[in-house]
Amino acid sequence: MNTDNLNCDILELDKVLEMLSALCSSKDSRAAALAVTPSDDLYTVKTEVGKTASALEMSIKYGTPGFYSINNVSASLNRAKAGGTLSLGELLEIKKVLGQTNELTRWFEQAEDKSTPLSYLFEQLFPNKSLWQRLETAILDSENLSDDASPELRSIRNKIAKAGLKIRETLDKMIKSPSTQKYLQESIVTMRDGRFVVPVKTEFKGNVGGLVHGTSATGSTLFIEPISVVEANNDIRILQGKEQDEIHRILTEFSKECAMMQPQIESSYDAAVKLDLYFAKANLGAKMRAVNPEISDDGVIVLNKARHPLIDENKVVPINFSSGESYNVLVITGPNTGGKTVTLKTVGLLTLMTMCGLLIPASDGCRISVYKKILADIGDRQSIEQSLSTFSSHMGNVREILEKADSESLVLIDELGSGTDPVEGAALAVSIIERLRQFGATVVTTTHYQEIKLYALDTDGVENASCEFDVETMKPTYKLVIGSPGKSNAFAISKNLGIDDDIIAYAEGLISEDNRRFETIIDNLERARIQLEENNRLAEKYRAEAEKLRNELEEQRKKFYDEKENELEKARRQASDIVNRVQRESQALVDELDQLRKEKEKSGFTQKAIDARHKQKSTMNKLYKEANPVSEQADDDYVLPRPLKKGDTVLITDTKRNGIVVTPPDDKGMCFVQAGIMKTKIDVKKLRLVEKKQPVKTPQPQKKKPRGVSTKGVENRMTRRFSTELDIRGYASDEGVHEMDSFIDNCVMSGVSMVTVIHGIGTGVLKNAIRNHLRRHPSVKSFRPGVYGEGEDGVTVIELK
Repeated sequence: MNTDNLNCDILELDKVLEMLSALCSSKDSRAAALAVTPSDDLYTVKTEVGKTASALEMSIKYGTPGFYSINNVSASLNRAKAGGTLSLGELLEIKKVLGQTNELTRWFEQAEDKSTPLSYLFEQLFPNKSLWQRLETAILDSENLSDDASPELRSIRNKIAKAGLKIRETLDKMIKSPSTQKYLQESIVTMRDGRFVVPVKTEFKGNVGGLVHGTSATGSTLFIEPISVVEANNDIRILQGKEQDEIHRILTEFSKECAMMQPQIESSYDAAVKLDLYFAKANLGAKMRAVNPEISDDGVIVLNKARHPLIDENKVVPINFSSGESYNVLVITGPNTGGKTVTLKTVGLLTLMTMCGLLIPASDGCRISVYKKILADIGDRQSIEQSLSTFSSHMGNVREILEKADSESLVLIDELGSGTDPVEGAALAVSIIERLRQFGATVVTTTHYQEIKLYALDTDGVENASCEFDVETMKPTYKLVIGSPGKSNAFAISKNLGIDDDIIAYAEGLISEDNRRFETIIDNLERARIQLEENNRLAEKYRAEAEKLRNELEEQRKKFYDEKENELEKARRQASDIVNRVQRESQALVDELDQLRKEKEKSGFTQKAIDARHKQKSTMNKLYKEANPVSEQADDDYVLPRPLKKGDTVLITDTKRNGIVVTPPDDKGMCFVQAGIMKTKIDVKKLRLVEKKQPVKTPQPQKKKPRGVSTKGVENRMTRRFSTELDIRGYASDEGVHEMDSFIDNCVMSGVSMVTVIHGIGTGVLKNAIRNHLRRHPSVKSFRPGVYGEGEDGVTVIELK
């Protein structure tokens, strides 16, 4: 594109690319990261950003693949193809490329979706596990070949070791011999020129027969190879020659095989370097908590909670920015150090990052336009050597911008018209903005001039914006407010810095009436805007509270309905049990009556009839108690003031209702009571006499657990308590998986459909173990990583079947 390096440097794109380069693993991928340039082709930008987004998505699902520090091996492969034998160091580099290829292929095989924007690069990988394994086995380092490189090499080295051991044994006997020790400088065996020797004193040279291979630095010691081991040393020399021949043969064989694989190895290397770059872009996006914006070329830019990537994330204030829909020119005003320049750089840099195929640090819903040219004049570039003042320097840059700008340009100008007479500077700034607007360029500029604010208010397609300033704290909030012109707040800032009130008052008197009225209008607009924002905030707060309350009420209603259904079902079962029991008891009475009828004529009939009547009465009393649908209340110390009689008004303690005694109590203490339309038989212990003249205070009955089978400790789906989040940070992978299995089982039994597992990011071991296990879990319908606001890659959101 036509954006030159100067504009990229002004917007600090080079620093972002340095951050990208630091995340790459190989030399060529780091160089490629630094060489990334913005593209002005819409299709290319969408494709490159899509590849980065795909790399981030796969990293979230499967973890980032491992990348090694590999080097370009094309020169070595060309030499091998020409018949040359590669060194151990060269073969070691080829082995690294093969290992990287195998690793990336293995990683991609676990991906469920093989149709991704990066699939074509994985298809350019040609793994050769056999060659890699043999190189891994054969090469120890860049200087040494393993004994396992070939059986012949192992055999030769074994023979060399045995021959050397035999020579040492012979020489050990010699140096330990009393007749020889007196001739030796030291009783040791050493090596000279690859041959075993002993150190002999110079004056005893003739006493030890053999070949001299050197002397000590002082000349007092001769290193002599005794005659008895000369032949054995010669044998070792021959074996060492054979060893070198075998090493050369092995290296030649490996070189030929690598030469045959040259196209595949080179293709794999190029693909690995590109994948390293794309996953570095993805890692940079993850580090910045970046998003994939909607990309177009219609000049529309929308940024939601955008952050400058070079400012500490703990200090940067996110901004909301828009341009290109109802206006193409945005005039930003506000106090110095209020964030105007940072806003310019954020807009320009995030646009360049998108055009470089990078994700941008912002929230969802962003939109970036691709431009043919990005032209910027930000900062003071005055030149003493060229005798240029600040104003002259800026005007020189503006002249170049005017020569290049068109309808496909993004123009960013800081403090347009500053550095000269304010009246002339403001007029010149308005004229320049008008010319750029006529070109159809997208323009963002900062200023302090009121004339430019008025121009923005009166001109279609031009909008005011301000960097908010808190007058109470006398500090900028760095929040960008579009649609409202800002104030420089020079008087307020000066007063806060200690300038005398008299000076400030005098200065305020020098301002013209028109300017004063304009500032008053701006103040009123700002107050109205702040009040509106506060009202909107409160409205949103109340809406959220109402929604929360509605959800709680709905949950309580559903819970009440379920509890009601459970209680009704329980009552139905109990009623059914009572009916069945009554039927059995009644049948038993009928059977007994039949038996009595048969025995009517037998002796003792009268006594049996009396006993049967007592038994029937006892049974019916028992049935009345069981059929009572109200749970029993605990007896207290109440005593009836007199025996009950027919017509007495009584309080039924179980139901807290009054009733009329229909029949006096029998000998079992049971009587019939009419309560409304229902007549029931009740124990007198559950009745309280209500005196007509003296109202009795209603006692407070104590609750007693209803009779029946205890269900204490048994949870059902309605009463079971559960949490929809599981925190396993700090767990080992197997412990975390086990804990998650138990958690999912409980959630399935509780009817939960969506849960969250918090595992953190860390090294990725626990995260990968959790997600790999979820793919095979029979109760899991789907899962995904968390998004911004949920914990992102540190959590996994699971949908249960």
